[in-house]
Amino acid sequence: MNNRLRQSVLVATGILLTVGNSLSADDFPKFREQVLDPNIGKVCYAVTLADVDNNGSQDIVAVTENRVIWYESPSWQPHVILENQTELDNVCIAADDIDGDGLVDFALGAGWTKIGTLQWISRGTAPEDKWNVHTIDIERWLHRMRFADVLGTGRKQLVISPLNKTEGDGVRLTAFEVPSNPTTDRWQRTLMDASLNRMHNHWHEDLDGNGTIDTITASQEGIYWVRQAGGNWTKTKIAAGIDGDTPTNSGAGEVKLGRMANGKRYLFTVEPMHGTTLAVYTEPNSPGDMWNRHVVDATLSRGHALWPADVDGDGSQEIAMGHSEPGPGPVKGPGVYIYDADDSDGTSWTKHVIDNGGIATEDIIAADLTGNGRIDIVAGGRNTHNLKLYINEGSEAR
Repeated sequence: MNNRLRQSVLVATGILLTVGNSLSADDFPKFREQVLDPNIGKVCYAVTLADVDNNGSQDIVAVTENRVIWYESPSWQPHVILENQTELDNVCIAADDIDGDGLVDFALGAGWTKIGTLQWISRGTAPEDKWNVHTIDIERWLHRMRFADVLGTGRKQLVISPLNKTEGDGVRLTAFEVPSNPTTDRWQRTLMDASLNRMHNHWHEDLDGNGTIDTITASQEGIYWVRQAGGNWTKTKIAAGIDGDTPTNSGAGEVKLGRMANGKRYLFTVEPMHGTTLAVYTEPNSPGDMWNRHVVDATLSRGHALWPADVDGDGSQEIAMGHSEPGPGPVKGPGVYIYDADDSDGTSWTKHVIDNGGIATEDIIAADLTGNGRIDIVAGGRNTHNLKLYINEGSEAR
């Protein structure tokens, strides 16, 4: 038996044991499923949270190929705020008060494989009106976006990561500054990096604790830390990701950062892009060393969604994860799982099955959406075409 096959067998065996342990864990929260939309569109590309009606509660916002819909808390009544007003397909969204009126707006990426239109949307005159679309720029293969102050100006920029390169050596990881008049003025571009390929996602964190926000990227080259240093943009490889037989089967496709109750941080990834493996990376003992890789689950298929969430209230963030095609393991899915750390370092994890086969997860996010102090999960489906809320009802042991 070769080393790669032996590792796969050992990982699969570990998952069997882990799933068995999770089924008898009475102290882990139970989740009640609520279908918010059984047929939201061809694909629910993205989900996010925002206080759309400005009443102090988080609402759920979902993006399909041609619509943006917000679901009003706590009834979850849907409101279509954008429909057939952008290029097919809408693919990513980020919330912020862009025009400074005290109400949330959204940046939106659309037409991503063909044109890559980048726009922001503002409210209509009346609550029932469709929202207005304002052009920002164009970047083909635009795939993910987040607001973060990576330039250190005191105001967040819109940071985008395209999926595939269109020119040069890699994708253009770019920060757009919000101008004084975002409707009419140009959004100034700052190129952060243009050397990495198949960048499926990015995340923001002050990784070195110097008070400035950095960017963590996941691409076929691995996981990189991108930041400003001495007035210049630098990137540092902090993890290699999976070692595949081709570049497209290597590296990482998704990345987020979580924290343990003791303050320790960990990165977690789907590997490779649309991959089979959930991996956790713990911080090295010596700054500058590569982060330490731990395979958590290698029985996935088209892994696509990650979010950190302390669902059991122990002070440590668990991993909420979803994939969109049936996998080869004992729990085939597709669906939604939560992985709970067995130790204080994040080197060993237990898998809890939240949804097995009921949603082909494309995106996932977590927050307390019911006001009971417990973290709930929201997931949007790909070929299941649905949107679900998983309500955290606590555990039998508490």
